[in-house]
Amino acid sequence: MGAEMASSPIAGVLLAGGLSRRMGGGDKCLRPLGGRPILDHIVARARPQVGPLMLNANGDPSRFADVGLPVVADAIADHAGPLAGVLTGLEWAAVHAPECAHVATFACDAPFFPRDLVARLAEGLARDGADLACAASGGRAHPVFGLWPVRLAGSLRRAMVEEGIRKVDMWTGRYALTVVEFPMVEAGPEPYDPFFNANAPDDLIRAEEIAAGRTSRGGPVHHEQ
Repeated sequence: MGAEMASSPIAGVLLAGGLSRRMGGGDKCLRPLGGRPILDHIVARARPQVGPLMLNANGDPSRFADVGLPVVADAIADHAGPLAGVLTGLEWAAVHAPECAHVATFACDAPFFPRDLVARLAEGLARDGADLACAASGGRAHPVFGLWPVRLAGSLRRAMVEEGIRKVDMWTGRYALTVVEFPMVEAGPEPYDPFFNANAPDDLIRAEEIAAGRTSRGGPVHHEQ
C-alpha cells in the first residue's frame, strides 16, 4: 500500500450531486461566501492537493462553465447519495486518469477543509495498510472527505446496482478503513471545525463569520449529499 501511494498521483472529485433540501434547493456550492461562490473556495483548497480534478454534479453542466473543470453526472441515477458520487469518481478516474490509483473526494458545502487533507489521508492509509481512509473531527467521521482506491470501482458498482446499497458505512464496513482525526482550527474568539459545512441558510452566516475570522461558534457538521 505504501509503495502504491508513493508512486501514483491522486485524482480529486468534488461532490456536488445532492438535492440541497435543507438549503431550499439549488446548488449550495454556488451560494456566495466572501464575495465568491463557495465552489471557488473548494476548488482553491482541493486543486493543490490532487492531480486531475473533476466536479460531480447532476443537471445542466453549463452552470459550472466558469469553474473550468470536467462536470460528470452520477453514474447511478435518481440521486443515489454520496456513494454514487464516489462511484462516479472511481469510474471517471479509471478512464480519464489511469495513472491515478486513488481518488480523493471533497464535499462542496465545506469551504474550510484542511489544506493538508489528502496528504494526511494518504499517510494514514499507508501507515495502517488500509483499503480506505476518511477524515474525522471532534470524534465524528466525515466519509465524504475520503480516499478511495480505483480498484474497488467494480465492487462498489455491484453493491449499488445488485444489492441496492446506498449508505456509505454499509459499504466501507466491508474493507479496512482508517479514520484520520483533524483538530479544531484555532482562529477567531473560539476554534471552529475544519469540516464546518454550509448546509442550511443560517450556516451561510456562520460561514461568513469563519471566513472573516470572527466566528464564535463551531457549528454542527452534517454533510448532505
